[in-house]
Amino acid sequence: MSERPEGTARYTHGHHESVLRSHTWRTVENSAAYLVPHLTAGASVLDVGAGPGTITVDMAERVAPGTVVGIDSSAEIVEQATRLAAERGLSGVRFETADLFDLPFADDSFDVVHAHQVLQHVGDPVAALREMRRVARPGGVVAARDVDYHGCVWAPENPGLQSWMDVYQAVHRGNGGEPDAGRRLKGWMLEAGFDEVASSASVWCFASDDERTWWGDSWAARATESAFYADAIAKGAATHDELHAIADAWRSWRDAPDGLLVMPHGEVLGRV
Repeated sequence: MSERPEGTARYTHGHHESVLRSHTWRTVENSAAYLVPHLTAGASVLDVGAGPGTITVDMAERVAPGTVVGIDSSAEIVEQATRLAAERGLSGVRFETADLFDLPFADDSFDVVHAHQVLQHVGDPVAALREMRRVARPGGVVAARDVDYHGCVWAPENPGLQSWMDVYQAVHRGNGGEPDAGRRLKGWMLEAGFDEVASSASVWCFASDDERTWWGDSWAARATESAFYADAIAKGAATHDELHAIADAWRSWRDAPDGLLVMPHGEVLGRV
């Protein structure tokens, strides 16, 4: 998500290469395993905030000959996702630019409506869930998964990463989002009018040398090169020197043989 449709927060991460490097790692297996029982052959799926489309095309392969539509507010990212689908040779998936709060689909259009790491970035997640519910068919599901930043655990002790957490929370909240969305998903679902809500949780864990290098380098770059850097300075959340110190902290964590990062996620399935 990038532009700011009415009713949404400003997207905190932007589309710097360091961000997309993270997003293109995501698959159904590592980011939507809780949804697998509902990704059945012939199902129709709407993937909201699809980004570069890696989860979306994975869904398309699982539900074939069903159809999958991925939407995002960034035309540039939609083009990238469309290229990915073409590279995979998939005909049952398409990508469109669209507004989550005014989806261009009729009522009762999809068996599954899915959002990964989206609700944390919108100003009114309950309204978003109601709109997602509108386009889901009776008997279908609305699914959401979001990280809970305050629940993150890392080793070894690293004051620089605590500084990162403080700055990240300030920037994300300053943009109108909710960085601890994972713990709030069930409540948002109930407020949106879902009577049957199943909650679960899962984690991303980065511990191996390769995983630490990948994630640590990504956040070191985000802290000093991406939209997050300029945003943090503009909001008074951190200075240039403080952000560079945060980047150094990520590199220190990357290089620690006992380095570990656990990022917990809340997951919800609302039956329509």
